[in-house]
Amino acid sequence: MTTTTNPLRHNHKHLANQALVFFIKDRPFDTHPSPPFPTTPSWTSDAVIEVLRSIARFSFHSPRSIGRQSGFRHRTPLRQRNLDDELRKLRDGTLLLGPAAYRDPHWANLGPRKALEFFRWVETRLGFTHDEVTCREMACVLAKGNATKALWDFLKETSNKHNSSNLITTATITCLIKLLGEQGLANEASLTFYRMKQFRCRPDVRAYNTLIYALCRVGNFSKARLLLEQMELPGFPCPPDAFTYTILISSYSRHGMKTGCRKAVRRRLYEAGRLFRLMLFKGFVPDVVTYNALIDGCCKTYRIQRAFELFEDMKRRGCVPNRVTYDSFIRYYSAVNEIDKAIEILRDMQRLNHGVATCSSYTPIIHALCEAGRVVDAWGFLVELVDGGSIPREYTYRLVCDALCLAGEDGLLGDEVHKRIKDGIWKRYRQTMKVKPIMTRKGYPEIEPV
Repeated sequence: MTTTTNPLRHNHKHLANQALVFFIKDRPFDTHPSPPFPTTPSWTSDAVIEVLRSIARFSFHSPRSIGRQSGFRHRTPLRQRNLDDELRKLRDGTLLLGPAAYRDPHWANLGPRKALEFFRWVETRLGFTHDEVTCREMACVLAKGNATKALWDFLKETSNKHNSSNLITTATITCLIKLLGEQGLANEASLTFYRMKQFRCRPDVRAYNTLIYALCRVGNFSKARLLLEQMELPGFPCPPDAFTYTILISSYSRHGMKTGCRKAVRRRLYEAGRLFRLMLFKGFVPDVVTYNALIDGCCKTYRIQRAFELFEDMKRRGCVPNRVTYDSFIRYYSAVNEIDKAIEILRDMQRLNHGVATCSSYTPIIHALCEAGRVVDAWGFLVELVDGGSIPREYTYRLVCDALCLAGEDGLLGDEVHKRIKDGIWKRYRQTMKVKPIMTRKGYPEIEPV
């Protein structure tokens, strides 16, 4: 199996690298003399997909890089973007904030254009027949490049040109709605959803759920609730399922904490609880994701009694809690300086085998111990974290080292543990560099030259 797969992957990577050369130089793919690419049968669906994905990786940042900030601050909440306003600011040279500020306008405009040129070139010049997967990948490149007009024209042209082939399906439109929602383009995602009839597609429950989640991500809860009310109408072809309510409950609980108004926080958490009760009334069985969203919202608003009531109801219904459930309680007790209870919650999770403790479980306890002056205990939990196979964050490791030095416990800093942590941080940085090449590491001379 290995001998047949690796040569194919190597061939696809070689074709993608050749395409990237023509993409970077902005040269047409049918340049003469000497053909730039081999002829068929080298071109397969996987090869075309690899080329399109390579262009997208080179041209655009990943969604998780959007809105990143230097320092200790968290990522800003995602808001609805205005592409016309962003284009005007780029043209006038004024201050541009948001996801567009982290993109090179040249590559962001060149990527969709060259990808579409390659898509048509491989079909007309080499006789390649596109299928549903290649058309979906091409549409994803246009969505990632925020080329909404070109995206809609491509979908309409493909659906009309290949009427009997079903190249544009409901799954393709759902994937595009998800990508547009990740980019902060919820209005464009709604327009794509309502144009499904033009693309000869019919929406299903998954398409509705994806659109509701895209609207909730930018804080447009009113339109998301309208969609839910439409799905709840008698005889509607796409009635809501448990996942529909879970999306709204988790969004109300998560995004309700991002506002500075306490009244708005309470109102959104109340709405999450009301949807949870409606979900139970309609006979849906909540899963661990639903309970985790409610418990996390209660813990962050210091309603610990209600959180434990949900925790007990969760176990009574046969829903097994996982690491995310216990992490919510650990973060709460660490924040209110009840460290011993946080440690007890951690030990209960390990004893009941309800999850593997990782950095998200140990980090709040370690920070709370350092703030309380219990630096020896903090070092013990750090060593336990490393022995468990996880690598702490750089800030956590430096915090513990500085606290040990201030307390006069320098002897605990063993060379073996220090080397394992530094090697793990270095390995993690190298892996991240493969998908996020634009990164800096200040204070690490061995990392900065890379």
